Amino acid sequence: MAKRDNEGPDHCGTGRCRLFVDAPLALDAAYEPDKNQSHYLIHVMRLKVGESVLLFNGIDGEWRAGVSLLGKKSLTLSVVEHTRPHHPLPDIWLLFAPIKRSRLDYMVQKAAEMGAGKVMPVITRRTMVSRVNEDRLSANLVEAAEQCGLVSVPTLEPTLKLDVVLDRWAEMAPGRRIIFCDESAEPGSALESLQALKDANEPLAVLIGPEGGFDPSERERLLRRDDTIALSLGPRIMRADTAAVAALSVVQLVLGDWRKS
Repeated sequence: MAKRDNEGPDHCGTGRCRLFVDAPLALDAAYEPDKNQSHYLIHVMRLKVGESVLLFNGIDGEWRAGVSLLGKKSLTLSVVEHTRPHHPLPDIWLLFAPIKRSRLDYMVQKAAEMGAGKVMPVITRRTMVSRVNEDRLSANLVEAAEQCGLVSVPTLEPTLKLDVVLDRWAEMAPGRRIIFCDESAEPGSALESLQALKDANEPLAVLIGPEGGFDPSERERLLRRDDTIALSLGPRIMRADTAAVAALSVVQLVLGDWRKS
């Protein structure tokens, strides 16, 4: 798990601690948190017998569970109430060139908060970070889901080179459009295309390049594709993590679940 913020009584004002668990959830089920979760609940949250937490596993919705047994280093949670049904995440993917660790943590956390259903690191020709700690990325996705009231956790796909992704795209993601952030695109030029995609109701993937931008050959290849749309994020040059947030905001506002159906 990623490091938790130990200050404050709960996550994001939910009024109760939330945990992602890798186990089936149902009424009267018992769950024994792992070592890290137990330490957090006992020594940080200071839970007592009878107090409760919210559990979710990405499949069965959200459940309230009470502390039924409590030791110095372990505890048992008993499921007592189904609080929310399962809600799948929006069918929006985020593909991104890895960046330095703290900013990569931020990017992945915000992707989860903003509704990306799947995230995938892609290595471009100008990517400076070639090794990706996928366990750390997974932990950040889980923690963001815990803190922000999600009942599903975005899927993390294995890291691939951009050329490989584009070669295999029709097989990996049949019918899915790629919206790539292109600093050379005309500001506002993609809005009409996004509106057309809204009517077509096609699945989408947002592609964020590295700090130095896409290599000219990569950009040319993307622009030649029939399933790809270049998106301008305005006249300012953004850092990659900022660009990810901005691009997901635009896509969610026009095409995602921020708008009325």
